[in-house]
Amino acid sequence: MMEQYVWGLQDVDETQFAVVGGKGAHLGGLSRIEGVRVPGGFCVTADAFRRIMAEAPAIGDRLDELSRMDPDDRERVRTLSAQIRRTIEGTPVPGDLAAAITGALGRLGEEAAYAVRSSATAEDLATASFAGQHDTYLNVAGPTEILRHVSRCWASLFTERAVTYRQRNGIDHRTVHMAVVVQRMAFPQASGILFTADPVTGDRKVATVDAGFGLGEALVSGLVNPDVFKVRDGEVVAKAIAAKQRAVTALPAGGTREVAIDAQRRDQPSLTDAQAVRLVRLGRRIEAHFGRPQDIEWCLTGDDFQIVQSRPITTLFPVPEADDEENHVYVSVGHGQMMTDPMKPLGYSMWQLTAMVRMHEAGGRLFVDVTRRLASPASRAGLLDAMGKGDPLIRDALETVLERDGFVPLLPDAGPGGPPAGGAPARFETDPALVTELIERTRVSIAALERDIRTKKGPALFDFLLEAFKEHKRVLSDPLNMQVIMAGMEATWWLNDKLQVWLGEKNAADTLTLSAPDNITSEMGLALLDVADVIRPRPEVVAFLQGVDDEDFLDELAKLPGGAEARDAIEAYLDRYGMRCVGEIDITRPRWRERPSTIVPVILDNVRNFEPGAAGRRFEQGRQKAQQKEQELLSRLRALQDEDRKADEVKRMIDRVRTFIGYREYPKYGIISRYFVYKRALMEEAERLVRAGVIPEKDDVFYLTFQELHDVVRSNRVDDQQLIQRRKDAFRAHHALTPPRVLTSDGEALTGAYRRDDAPAGALIGVPVSAGTVEGRARVILDMAEADLEEGDILVTPFTDPSWSPLFVGIAGLVTEVGGLMTHGAVIAREYGLPAVVGVEHATRLIRDGQRIRVHGTDGYVELLP
Repeated sequence: MMEQYVWGLQDVDETQFAVVGGKGAHLGGLSRIEGVRVPGGFCVTADAFRRIMAEAPAIGDRLDELSRMDPDDRERVRTLSAQIRRTIEGTPVPGDLAAAITGALGRLGEEAAYAVRSSATAEDLATASFAGQHDTYLNVAGPTEILRHVSRCWASLFTERAVTYRQRNGIDHRTVHMAVVVQRMAFPQASGILFTADPVTGDRKVATVDAGFGLGEALVSGLVNPDVFKVRDGEVVAKAIAAKQRAVTALPAGGTREVAIDAQRRDQPSLTDAQAVRLVRLGRRIEAHFGRPQDIEWCLTGDDFQIVQSRPITTLFPVPEADDEENHVYVSVGHGQMMTDPMKPLGYSMWQLTAMVRMHEAGGRLFVDVTRRLASPASRAGLLDAMGKGDPLIRDALETVLERDGFVPLLPDAGPGGPPAGGAPARFETDPALVTELIERTRVSIAALERDIRTKKGPALFDFLLEAFKEHKRVLSDPLNMQVIMAGMEATWWLNDKLQVWLGEKNAADTLTLSAPDNITSEMGLALLDVADVIRPRPEVVAFLQGVDDEDFLDELAKLPGGAEARDAIEAYLDRYGMRCVGEIDITRPRWRERPSTIVPVILDNVRNFEPGAAGRRFEQGRQKAQQKEQELLSRLRALQDEDRKADEVKRMIDRVRTFIGYREYPKYGIISRYFVYKRALMEEAERLVRAGVIPEKDDVFYLTFQELHDVVRSNRVDDQQLIQRRKDAFRAHHALTPPRVLTSDGEALTGAYRRDDAPAGALIGVPVSAGTVEGRARVILDMAEADLEEGDILVTPFTDPSWSPLFVGIAGLVTEVGGLMTHGAVIAREYGLPAVVGVEHATRLIRDGQRIRVHGTDGYVELLP
């Protein structure tokens, strides 16, 4: 039985997670790398843990109870996990298992001191490190003590922190088992941690060494500040030597203790520069072996480094794959599309196939490579101007990269880089018929798609879709489409610039765009007020909707008095807007038509907060405000001496804004309308695959790219049976990553900064996108379905795409973490006259739900009020 329970480190490699856990597997892999020294030892396998668990059957019932428990019920989790630990520690180690462990000790040296270290089968993973969740015991001597500490390591699988960590990461307690590593103790003069990529910036070319005297526990526990060395290209490029007051050392009789460091040594570096460089060279070898950046624990004994642990750095944002070794600069697509959540593979691959520019996936997000546009001075100016208008933080991050000598090579101008910033808007007639024509072109194209896709099944559907994507792009690339969009935006910018200079009027266009015609997104919000008007006078319908908890409610609704009219109103709304949803650029997200319960809370808010006829009144009030603002501005201009020409120019631009700015929202509506047609056809294929036994659930197709799904439909099988599960695990891990606005090929993640000093101390800085000042209660809402808003509330949320606009009719102001001047939330905020500040970093963490805040939509900051 000895071979079953104990394996030497030299017999293990990194493929054997299930046998010896993450730490053991990585140590086995490390011991096989030439030039890497690992203290000798052995692993007590996960089979030994399972044997112990079988000896204490009462644990099974407690595990069942634990799995059903709310992780936020800290007291109950604490009590139950403590019971499980006591049971495990109190279970005697069976004789044959104890003999296997003591036999391995005898071969290594029974009198030596050892580190006894937990090694769970779900730790040091690429997606979840479990760092610090399980216990390690240092300087343990003698077979009896080592057996006792092996039991303590088994029990540490159920510390409160480990149980909570698994629950929050969606990991089943029963699927994780505990192996234990028993390793010869190293007694170093210095130790610490090496990150082979900068853990703060993500730069893969900068390694960071944290070092201190004695055992590494002093650093890990936060007892002392480390010396920090940053190493790039074989040299120390920065270092900070800390005053190290204390260290942890081993006691002769076993265990460890804190000791004071001699005064003359406290300010001495714990490593020389040459040692730091040598350590990083070793780290690069380890990184190459494991194939990704590593978090490495090391000890220095004499002049030799010993490696006692290596795990992946799980917090780094992945770098898009490139087919060359050149430098690249990537800009986030999600920050422009107001959807920074990760996308599933079918979602991002469909967006790649239908986008107008090439996009690269990393961490479940999409990025555009802007290196060539930055390299040419002419295109660089246009790009920076466009990025600055969209999101000033992206512009700042790009400028930070450009300041670095040589990262972006300078190329000769390849051609015109677009109209110069602030130039005159494009010359064509201000004619509403142009908007009407564009909307009709889109409508005809979508109708043809709906008609032609009905007969397409199997592989023929995918061939049809590839052609449909070409039509999709043709509609978007229609020159008139972009001209009309730009005409409205350029006229807006022109008015804001000129009226600030001529009249000192900030963001005048915000009022001039109120209730602009042909804005499909603002119409969507107002239309839901009309639905509320149908429902409000029917109390039984209102009561029924308050209890809705499934997606079949529309059929039931029709059976109530007045329910048929209510159902018809909701159905008519879904016919026009049911293709929308939060995160709608990801085709895998459930649409309102698929999950109509999503809009019920918003309908009920509208029933409670508004009077009948609110939609028409609000639109008319906005239109009148815009008209009054126009008259006021023109009067003020004409009152200036000899300024009739300026007034005439402003009048022309106001007409242009009113005619074209609403169309800004229509192309996205067209894209999402087409997406829903694609999705319904693909889900029919998914249902066929389920019936044929190819996949267990239809939503499994979301974890395949479009091309992979095409291959599965063609062959009627999934070649790699584990692929979908791996993709599900990766998608869950992607949620823990924060996507950067700008990412370089070195892995450096840049978020940018606001270069402003015009806000009060303590204010949260952002982008002013809709003028006015409002004070009210902040409602921090992460999920639109959880919205519970009252009149006068200020919505605070990470981002808003068009699907959030029905909430905008019932709020007084808007704050988002993502966005810029022309993103959807900003456009609709102006349309409804809501003071709004977007691009406020960490707004949902810095503002408490229910806190009173003041939003300065004209100047771009948010004050937190007492």
